Amino acid sequence: MAITVKPVDATLGAIVTDVNLAALDETTWQEIHRAFLTYGVLIFPGQHLDNDTQGRFAHRFGNVEQMSPKAETPTFAIANIKADGSLAQPSDYQYQILKGNEGWHTDSTYMPLASKVAMLSALILPPEGGETEFADMRAAWDALSADMQQKLEGLSAFHSLYYSQSRQGFVHKTDNLYGLHDKGEPLRPVVKVHPETGRKSIYTGRHAHGVNGMTLEESEKFLDELLAWACQPPRTWKHTWSVGDLVVWDNRCLMHRACPYDPKYPRHLRGSRVSGEPASELAPTFADPRAAAYNPAAHNNSVLANA
Repeated sequence: MAITVKPVDATLGAIVTDVNLAALDETTWQEIHRAFLTYGVLIFPGQHLDNDTQGRFAHRFGNVEQMSPKAETPTFAIANIKADGSLAQPSDYQYQILKGNEGWHTDSTYMPLASKVAMLSALILPPEGGETEFADMRAAWDALSADMQQKLEGLSAFHSLYYSQSRQGFVHKTDNLYGLHDKGEPLRPVVKVHPETGRKSIYTGRHAHGVNGMTLEESEKFLDELLAWACQPPRTWKHTWSVGDLVVWDNRCLMHRACPYDPKYPRHLRGSRVSGEPASELAPTFADPRAAAYNPAAHNNSVLANA
């Protein structure tokens, strides 16, 4: 039986039913992958995958990232629940990262090797809020004037988690946490060519700063205005979670953000992140002379390749 793919009312996104992700055959996987490249984000309602099964599905897309030096599983928590069971407070690093994620972004652009695919499944949800919103940066590129496209083609920007968190008032120390163990800043193009489809998209987000030929203030204003314009209907779509849902998206052409919720309620999503291919996702990836200065002290790994 073929899967059912129903596009949502936007330039991106589709809901996929009549499929069991825990028991995929090759034909079904190929159908899913084609839909993924077409729609950018796929929603699989009511899958209720366990940790290992989600990891196996993530590995279909490529090598699963190791999200911390001691990570032994192909998944990680996106949650406001601390190890002792209490809820994260505003002074906690965990809370601050979650608040930062409410800004439009693409995963891992601040790492040497950017992510190509990410997925989340819902385990615990607040009574309201906490949705995840997606923006189609392919359609945003297509909607630009020819003059603006030409202007963007020559631009690049640095990407830094330190930078994006500091704009929210959060200052983090250097340690072994993901994105905070390497102060080298990858330099990436403002216009990205998708390595599988060949489509162009705007590739910025909250981690981007320091556009060539601009002062810091000019760059911030330019990037903020570009992102605010790009992330508007019909190029956006918001997913309201139900427990058991799994959502997978293409980091190479979409932005996403978390929506606010009351922090007195727990929220726990299980994530997996897939490394991009070095040919297209390893920084520096742009012919900007500033790229020569990038010499990262640490690298993100994909040691969970066989998850």
